[in-house]
Formats: sequence, C-alpha cells, structure tokens
Amino acid sequence: MAPKDKSSKKNVFELKTRQGTELLIQSDNDTVINDWFKVLSTTINNQTVETDEAIEEEIPDSPGIEKHDKEKDHKDTKKLRSMKVSSIDSSEQKKTKKNLKKFLTRRPTLQAVREKGYIKDQVFGANLANLCQRENGTVPKFVKLCIEHVEEYGLDVDGIYRVSGNLAVIQKLRFAVNHDEKLDLNDSKWEDIHVITGALKMFFRELPEPLFTFNHFNDFVNAIKQEPRQRVAAVKDLIKQLPKPNQDTMQILFRHLKRVIENGEKNRMTYQSIAIVFGPTLLKPEKETGNIAVHTVYQNQIVELILLEINSIFGR
Repeated sequence: MAPKDKSSKKNVFELKTRQGTELLIQSDNDTVINDWFKVLSTTINNQTVETDEAIEEEIPDSPGIEKHDKEKDHKDTKKLRSMKVSSIDSSEQKKTKKNLKKFLTRRPTLQAVREKGYIKDQVFGANLANLCQRENGTVPKFVKLCIEHVEEYGLDVDGIYRVSGNLAVIQKLRFAVNHDEKLDLNDSKWEDIHVITGALKMFFRELPEPLFTFNHFNDFVNAIKQEPRQRVAAVKDLIKQLPKPNQDTMQILFRHLKRVIENGEKNRMTYQSIAIVFGPTLLKPEKETGNIAVHTVYQNQIVELILLEINSIFGR
C-alpha cells in the first residue's frame, strides 16, 4: 500500500515495474481495489515461479541426482504452474484483469505526472543540494521560514528547541510542507512554537546525509581533539570544504541558535543545552562503530565550539 506521503486518498497501492516505472493505483470502491490487488499479486507470483524455473533449467544437475527424481520434480513444477494459471484465468479474474489493464494503459506514469508539476518532490528527506537547486537558492526555504518565525515569536519561550512539540501536529506540518500546500506558520494550527522547532529538527534529522556530511565526520572529530588554539582553525577549514548549500544552511542555522542562546535569561537555553539537542542531529557517522557515548560527546563539543566561535568561523 502506498505511504501517506505519496497519496492522502484511501485504497491506494504502489506498483513499480522492473523497468523502473512507478504507478499509483487507487479506487474508492473497496471491492474493486481488492480485486485489482489480488490479480496483480497472483500475476507477480506466477512470473516469479516461471523465472525460478528458467534459472533452475540453466543450472547443471548434480551428478548424484537420478533421472526419476528429475522427472518427478519436473511434473511437480508443471502441476504447480498449471494450478496458478488456472486460478488466474478464471472468467471473473479475466474480466478484472482486462479492466485493470485498460485502467493502467490510460494512466500517466508517476514520472510524467511529476514532470507536469502535479506532484512536487519532497522537502523532508530530500538531498540538500537537490532541494536547494530546485528552489534556486543555497538555503532551504522551509529552514528560513522556521527560523524567521522562531525569532519573531519564540526567543523568549522557556526551553525553546529542548521541549518537544506534539508529534502528531508536527507530522501534519511535515505533510503540508511535502505536498506544497500554501504554508502559513501564523495559522492557528501551528500556534505551538514547539511544533515549529520540532519540525525544523525533524527536517535536519531526515536529511539523507547530515549537514556536516558523512565523509567529514572523522575529520571534525579529529579537529575537536586538537589543542584549543588549533581547533577553531581546523573546524573553519573543514566547513569551507563542505558543499555550498551545507555551508550556507549551517551558517544561518548557527547564527539563529546563537541568538537563541543570547536570550538565555528568558528561554533558559545555554551553549551546552543547544549542543545536546543539535549535536547528534547535525553530525553523525555513516555507520555507528565503537562507543556511541564517546561520539555523542564529540558531536556536542563540535556544535558548542562553532556557537562559541561563530564570528571567527563565519565572520562578522
């Protein structure tokens, strides 16, 4: 069945061909959609059996297999295939199969629908560079929108970014963003500022590759292990090696988090608390090896260092 981010309608299932064509199939009629699903499932299973037979015929027989056993296996396979063929070729299923084929040939492919702009590419879970390219910028629009909203309404809120928002509402916001709905963060639906901050954190968590990128994880860890005087220069140099969207998104995010900390008397957020929240989200290894607790310490220290030395790293 198709996930909710592919379609919000009921009775939708997703079909992908071996050639890579993707189709979404939907009907409001429960009986119809179940019939279609059964026919497709049976057909696919039948294809799998035939493919397995073809592979088996190509494999040389073991010297120990007797002719009698081979003939018996061949008869059993033919019997199984005939059972599947007879089950799918019943008159009722033939009719369903014909209707389904007619329906499918009339439907545009997912790629064609996407090219015409009817389906928008996702924002959450999208590759950062591709997302920025689509939006003709170097910082995702959703990131800027959230930051602007928090700076206007949330800097004096106690526990901003530390307190979790309602997950169900955050998911609704995520859905709205992914489906390119006209988004107004001032709408009463999103009145809880922790929903906005929760969605922003979720955006960064769902990036296929973290903001600091997998291939630089060990480099950043090694940089934070250096002598205090050398750390800032080493981290600054590594940030310059990141792709432009990563650099620019990182800069706008960290400058925002610095402003959150500057309002710490009201919101009770410190360098350490922000680092604990964002360290594991922005910086992580591709494969977790060794001591996870040690990694967490380094992740937090790197974020904290950048916040403390933001002007030295990004300039004034």
